[in-house]
Amino acid sequence: MTRSQVALVRCESYDPKAVDEAIGRALDLLGGAGRFARPGERLLLKPNLLVASKPADAVTTHPAVFEAVIRHLQAAGATLTYGDSPAFGKAEGAARRGGLAEVAERYDVAFKEFTEGRQVSFPDGGLIKQFTLAAPVLDADGIVSLSKLKTHGLTRMTGAVKNQFGCIPGVLKGEFHARMPDVERFSQMLVDLTAVIAPRLFVMDGILGMEGNGPRGGDPRMMNVIIASEDPVALDATVCAMVKLDSRLVPTVRWGAEWGLGNAEDIEYLGDALETFVVEDFVVNRSTGSTTTTQGRFGALVKDWVVPRPVIDTSRCTSCGTCVQMCPIDPKAVDFDSELGHAVPPVYHYERCIRCYCCQELCPEHAITVKTPILGRLIHRR
Repeated sequence: MTRSQVALVRCESYDPKAVDEAIGRALDLLGGAGRFARPGERLLLKPNLLVASKPADAVTTHPAVFEAVIRHLQAAGATLTYGDSPAFGKAEGAARRGGLAEVAERYDVAFKEFTEGRQVSFPDGGLIKQFTLAAPVLDADGIVSLSKLKTHGLTRMTGAVKNQFGCIPGVLKGEFHARMPDVERFSQMLVDLTAVIAPRLFVMDGILGMEGNGPRGGDPRMMNVIIASEDPVALDATVCAMVKLDSRLVPTVRWGAEWGLGNAEDIEYLGDALETFVVEDFVVNRSTGSTTTTQGRFGALVKDWVVPRPVIDTSRCTSCGTCVQMCPIDPKAVDFDSELGHAVPPVYHYERCIRCYCCQELCPEHAITVKTPILGRLIHRR
């Protein structure tokens, strides 16, 4: 595999002119917008629209980044559309709340629903040999992936590789969590998914990132960077270096490198120096022992007493039921009391919980965190 290039450009605000210049410089470092968009091509932009959220919350791709990418790709002659399949709610509502819809309308970039899908064969997949992908993804001549720099309860960091999960139509995403309850197999699926979609360019909005209880309930943190690459593994490994996280602990990076999706180590950095973006106190899970894998000799015992579990802060919980709705298994691992209903917060049945952390990922009140049981903390000396 040839050496991968990652462009790093400092950008310290979402001022439209500053972001436009940063995106332009990042693309120029990689050979120019014309490398990724040719006249007459139909390109689909895939932003991170996890859930309807304001840009200042650092949950979704910022509209200024979205606009700058549009401007440069349209200048190269491409016809653009955009879309996503959020984990919760409607994509169009998330785009409206996040400011992307207004930008798209101004530049005549059509929104595409990701509700209908078609099956595609992928015989080269390391784990998955067939996917159902959103029809607009398959209809486009190429995909440009616009991710957000954030932590994640399941995969530690979410970025370029995981952003393609939104190309799977709505309800099918929950099925993948249920079918692949441990983080290793789930990450292998994400690597296969990115390989079959094969976006031609990955751009990460790292100006304002998220640390702590991501990808929705964490704290915004200025990182001051636009990152771009043709290699999603190299891009995500670069983020790991910025936040002092061993990239081998991020399974999408580890499997992506092992299965040939990209490079995790042989990387050429272009633009501003990597060391100028390092944030050593960035809050992220660096424990070598935190894993959702429950296979092996002790099975259920390990899951119940060692593996990190989602925990509800009842003082913050509003009993909205989002966690119950998002739990992908039947019967639910988190549910309301059959008699008290919404009068009290839901409770977990950890013997059922597959540790997918969908509940933590989407709690609108940030009331759910991932915590390691006391035996797990003792074993791993956290």
